[in-house]
Amino acid sequence: MAKIVHYRGKCIGCNSCVEHCPTFWKMDEDGKSTLIDAVDKGQIFVKQVDDAFLEENKKAEKDCPVHIIKVVE
Repeated sequence: MAKIVHYRGKCIGCNSCVEHCPTFWKMDEDGKSTLIDAVDKGQIFVKQVDDAFLEENKKAEKDCPVHIIKVVE
């Protein structure tokens, strides 16, 4: 099982992650993306992800213009 690490404090709100994987990502009222049901470790959010969702989250990681999404296998 892999995990997603999201450095939310540096998010610019481009919405790319939400477009690739709306099951895991949403835009919040502050204009930044949020990793749904992630554990907050002080503006760094972590969530375990089943392998079935790896591909779409890797696309979100790749397309993030500020590189704040990491998929760790």
